[in-house]
Amino acid sequence: MIDAVFAGGVRPLPPEGHPSGIVKEAVAGPAMLGPEGLEGDAQADRRVHGGPDKALHHYPAEHYAVFAAIYPDSASRFVPGSIGENVSTTGWTEENVCVGDVFRIGEARVQVTQPRSPCWKINHRYGLEDALQLVAERGITGWYYRVLEAGRIAAGDAFELLERNADAVTLRRLWQVTRSHRPAAEELSRLAWTPGLSEGWAEKLRGRLEWLRQNG
Repeated sequence: MIDAVFAGGVRPLPPEGHPSGIVKEAVAGPAMLGPEGLEGDAQADRRVHGGPDKALHHYPAEHYAVFAAIYPDSASRFVPGSIGENVSTTGWTEENVCVGDVFRIGEARVQVTQPRSPCWKINHRYGLEDALQLVAERGITGWYYRVLEAGRIAAGDAFELLERNADAVTLRRLWQVTRSHRPAAEELSRLAWTPGLSEGWAEKLRGRLEWLRQNG
């Protein structure tokens, strides 16, 4: 089940006031989800957020307990919606969600495309110097969807896995291999051509594969 849906516009992010869409608020009632994203939602830098392959951001609610345990003085800040996600659930994490998975959310049908690459705005959002590093090291990144079938979504909607690749790759494994110092070329190749993977992520993996082959 979808626990909550969040959306928000672009606003200044303290302390420097850089424009950001990371601040979201819970949506009351259904919101339309289309190929470019959720109704009422916006991104400040669409080079790295938003667009067809990153139309919806999902973040597991259970990850906030990891933050709270490591930063107890800031525990009250770690609540669903605070890291900029659009969709919050429990029970689904990078351990059991795979690249290319197709889910039904309310009226919409979506496909998992890639992990969210954490950026410096996470540090600023929480007023911490190393929250970004924690996300990257633990692989608690959340993930993005492309929209295969538009429709309205809302808190309380069923969240149902419809399809999964035969040779499925978890988001956890993709993140681990991507961060490896020298991953095996065979696994990089497998990941780079995983059905459903975003083109941007696939290009990055193929570029690294080519480098390994030339410098092996």
